[in-house]
Amino acid sequence: MHLLDWIVLLGTLGFIVAYGTWKTRRAATAESYLRGGSDGRWWGLGLSVMATQASAITFLSTPGQGFFEGLGFVQFYFGLPLAMLVIGAVFIPLYYRARVYTAYEFIGQRFDGRARLLTAGLFLVQRSLAAGITIYAPSIILAKVLHWPLSWTCVFIGTLVIVYTTAGGARAVGVTHKQQMAVMMLGLVTALVLTLAYLSPHASPVESLRVAGALGKLDVIDLSWDPADRYTLWSGLIGGFFLQLAYFGTDQSQVQRYLSGQSVEQARRGLWMNGILKIPMQFLILLSGVLVFVFYLFQPAPLHWNEANLQLARQRDATTKTSELEAEHAVALEERRRFTAAALSAWRAGDEAGAERALDEARRSEARAGGLRRAFQGHLAQLAPETEPNDKDYVFITFVMDHLPIGVIGLLLAMIFCAGMSSTSAELSALATTTMVDVLRAPRADAAQVRATRLATVAFGLLALGFAALFSLFDNLIQAVNILGSLFYGTILGLFLVAFFVRHVQATAVFVAALVAQTAILVIHFTDVQVAFLWYNLIAPAIVVVVAIALQALLGSRAARAA
Repeated sequence: MHLLDWIVLLGTLGFIVAYGTWKTRRAATAESYLRGGSDGRWWGLGLSVMATQASAITFLSTPGQGFFEGLGFVQFYFGLPLAMLVIGAVFIPLYYRARVYTAYEFIGQRFDGRARLLTAGLFLVQRSLAAGITIYAPSIILAKVLHWPLSWTCVFIGTLVIVYTTAGGARAVGVTHKQQMAVMMLGLVTALVLTLAYLSPHASPVESLRVAGALGKLDVIDLSWDPADRYTLWSGLIGGFFLQLAYFGTDQSQVQRYLSGQSVEQARRGLWMNGILKIPMQFLILLSGVLVFVFYLFQPAPLHWNEANLQLARQRDATTKTSELEAEHAVALEERRRFTAAALSAWRAGDEAGAERALDEARRSEARAGGLRRAFQGHLAQLAPETEPNDKDYVFITFVMDHLPIGVIGLLLAMIFCAGMSSTSAELSALATTTMVDVLRAPRADAAQVRATRLATVAFGLLALGFAALFSLFDNLIQAVNILGSLFYGTILGLFLVAFFVRHVQATAVFVAALVAQTAILVIHFTDVQVAFLWYNLIAPAIVVVVAIALQALLGSRAARAA
């Protein structure tokens, strides 16, 4: 990287850490440190909610998802606006009325300590693992840029976040989210504008989208009812609704954001802001990946996007297979480029039939290139079984490092690091708060509580670093974190749905029902049952509600007979 890129990157990160530490240096009360105070305005809450969800994974994996799969992933968020309405109408008023520090404190008030501990425990397991992923994701980038060992880059990112989160707690998280979201949006818009500018010698913006659509990248809606399909309209509307309801309504990293609002109304407006802006933001990030795909229709692209893996294969290959695959891939991409250019020329001449013939050839070349990529992944697995052959998360960063101008590289790296810091800081603060309030149940004496929560924040930061060291690159990091959430969120949501809407069910029935639901989801996921993970978020709460009602009826009848 150029010196200017380092100045932009380190200057941005240094300012945010210093500002967050200085601004919250007097966050000495439990109300401020654990809950973030009670003075947040709706727009600040909305930005904080968005920043918590927009991790580095968002800006690494989502463009890769768009590059290879197109815009269909946006269906995952279709249930979000409805979830925001339900949370605003039901969850937020109850939390504010109960004056809780955590969502799981409410479960303890409604049921008992067992249910509270189970719900908090499921959150702690899921969010600790997720924090490891959110540290691991930006570390991939720094390792690529600096050629550092991945473990040391994880330590660098984790330490950076631990410093200001430990200093200011939940208040520091909310304060820094505003600056981090500004950097993220500036980086996203810059990347889109520059990608379109680089495409202009070959295709106009409309032509670029037309080519992308012809090659299947703009297919947004999938009406399939196949439960094995991960991203369809129905899994997004139904499964996605329950996942977003669980995440924004019961995950303490999000609940903590809007519990710091001035009032119920301010908290609601903040969530509605997220519901309105999240889908367009996610669409633009996916679109950036689609446009990068169109860019590489006219530029040479690697056989494998992880250059380190490609170099390793070249070194270990005693045959000529790696070089042969690279040569065949280059030929396929050149054919794809030629036929794409021919299609554009035909469109400009008004020859629709000629354009379609050229596009058919381009599709065949694209399929051939994809087959060669998969063949290399299999070859790599044999040559270097210790490596991860999937490379989707390297697409966007490779484009940034190889093609964007000096200064902009630093800005986009800062964007990705800000995203990683925003989500990780929220996670560490929520984990520490939940441990102190729901597990240890320490008294709320300000000085002692703040000190203990600071120690817990450091401890969870170190634990997240340990988990990060265990993660290898999944098929796609954004899928990995969503799968991880879906394994636990449904059960947690089921407990809250019973607490809110099924008033006659008591603690023992809901506790057993939650154990049954969690066991069922783990069995489904780790066996050969063909169910897409988004449906876990519907299956688990349904099991909790139905089993809890049935058990309560059984326990009630036994109590009546005993009387």
